[in-house]
Amino acid sequence: MPHIAHALRLAEAALNLTSPNPRVGCVLVNPDGQVIGEGHTQMAGGPHAEIMALRDAQVQGHRTHGATAYVTLEPCAHQGRTGPCCDALAQAGIARVVASLQDPNPLVAGQGFAKLRAAGIAVQVGPGATESRELNIGFFSRMQRQRPWMRLKVAASLDGATALDNGKSQWITGAEARTDGHAWRARACAVLTGVGTVLQDKPLLDVRHVATPRQPMLVIVDSALQTPPDAALFGPQRQVLIYAAQPHAGREAALRMSGADIVYLPGPTGDDGRAPKVDLQAMAQDLARRECNEVHIEAGHQLNGSLLRAGLVDDLLVYLAPLWLGQGAGMSNFGPLSELAQGLALDFQSTQQIGPDLRILARVRGSADF
Repeated sequence: MPHIAHALRLAEAALNLTSPNPRVGCVLVNPDGQVIGEGHTQMAGGPHAEIMALRDAQVQGHRTHGATAYVTLEPCAHQGRTGPCCDALAQAGIARVVASLQDPNPLVAGQGFAKLRAAGIAVQVGPGATESRELNIGFFSRMQRQRPWMRLKVAASLDGATALDNGKSQWITGAEARTDGHAWRARACAVLTGVGTVLQDKPLLDVRHVATPRQPMLVIVDSALQTPPDAALFGPQRQVLIYAAQPHAGREAALRMSGADIVYLPGPTGDDGRAPKVDLQAMAQDLARRECNEVHIEAGHQLNGSLLRAGLVDDLLVYLAPLWLGQGAGMSNFGPLSELAQGLALDFQSTQQIGPDLRILARVRGSADF
């Protein structure tokens, strides 16, 4: 269906804009087959795709009575940050709605379709479903699994080294790959790292190399509150969330003065008597409660390994440089394993050369089966 394909392109244009709302596109077509309006969902609190398309038609002077609305997700039927889109479509005289998917939000979840049908509007569901779900995989994850979709990014040499033994890692990949990595940051609700990366690399972990209407929240896993209060990552408009396991009054006060929000989520103390670490499962659930759809992970091998072992990584975004480094830090401390069958099974989603480097997007097998 060309009009659904058009609506999907509009939804994709909203990739970095709509969080925590889903990315949705809408195209209005009159009975003669003419496109009379189009739009996509705006920033949270702004108009949804259907409203933007209706406004576009109005500005152009088109009548919407009898038109078909092609939309990539079920129109909402509830009062949230904005009013119900179903009511607006009915009031505009829309005769038919073709939607890709039912909204997984329990506040909608079929009620939008029911309300449209009750208003005498014909409803068809299904075209573009796979593409729309993939575009909104984080929103579906948050609604159906109560945790964000988590994507682990790694830059490494061809033999898998992310840094030399002396810790040097800037820059293994080229400028094009770094810019591409910022584009993946921009689409996420949060960028997650560990305190080891903060202390060693002194990163900013913001979006600088691509245009973005918003900065993702920065999340730091820092069990003992070692993040320096004067770290460069603190900015006047930056939301920083630190997950810790061990209270430290003096450090906590200084970090809060720097603008950090601190949440204590200690996991169980091991038999070895070591201090507790952050409960990563509880962290993922807390991020979902904070309306995080997608989390972009840029951390060191230890936290990478912990997240992989906890089953919290859904996608691996790996940039491989045409470089051989030999000894050095690996991508994660996952393992050791005694059998090949114990390895983490992946499915390649895409491979693409980015400048001189190779980008591989691989999905943990079964992670999208919800």
